[in-house]
Amino acid sequence: MRLLHVGDLVGKPGRRAVERLLPTLIEERGVDYAVVNLENAAGGYGVTKAILEELEALPIDCFTSGNHIWDKREILPLLDARPNLLRPANYPNGNPGKGIHVGTSRSGIKVATINLEGRVYMSDLDSPFKVADRLLEELPAEVKVVLVDFHAEVTSEKQAMAFYLDGRVSAVLGTHTHVPTADERILPGGTALITDVGMTGAYGGIIGFRADKVLKKFELQTKVSLEVAKGDPRLAGALIDVDDATGRATAVERLLLPAG
Repeated sequence: MRLLHVGDLVGKPGRRAVERLLPTLIEERGVDYAVVNLENAAGGYGVTKAILEELEALPIDCFTSGNHIWDKREILPLLDARPNLLRPANYPNGNPGKGIHVGTSRSGIKVATINLEGRVYMSDLDSPFKVADRLLEELPAEVKVVLVDFHAEVTSEKQAMAFYLDGRVSAVLGTHTHVPTADERILPGGTALITDVGMTGAYGGIIGFRADKVLKKFELQTKVSLEVAKGDPRLAGALIDVDDATGRATAVERLLLPAG
């Protein structure tokens, strides 16, 4: 079977890129299951109910996120109401939502999506490694295909997660930095790894935001309101081919597709 993972949607350019490219990509490349990280879909910060409903009209099977999922309070009740809308699983108990979802692919295969967040240079959350252990232990034995979206800052932490889970999950795909890394590979145990799949949005700025605003922030070293960039929209993601019977990845392809 073939999995598609799309990196962080940043604002309207990211949403339009997915709207324009995703249906054709799924059809032409024979995608069985599509996962999209909507972390920055609403102006770069979180997601609103209206935007979620807009994205739900597309052939997306599961939504992942990260630290910005909490930015829009209106989405919090939907984390419990929408089983396929994930937040990182290693946030403390008491927060709404879950970090794992099991869905059925277009070919009838069960697929688990796990969403985790890193701790280096980010919040002091529960250990993503230990939480991953627990979630995999609780997963029904018949679920062989497992995709992990690891939303983390540091490349070494993301690669460490892939090696830690090698042979236990189909893919570990990094998100959060918005910069795609050219290191796609399959580890010895059959786990596909890309340190960061990159962002889906406007590459005419700096990590999806207007360059002048980002430069001003570096110059002044104070709080500057960032705005979503325009120009050069692209869809960033990955295609993972997986053996249905074993859950092991057999191929991984990095995507960076123009959407303008």
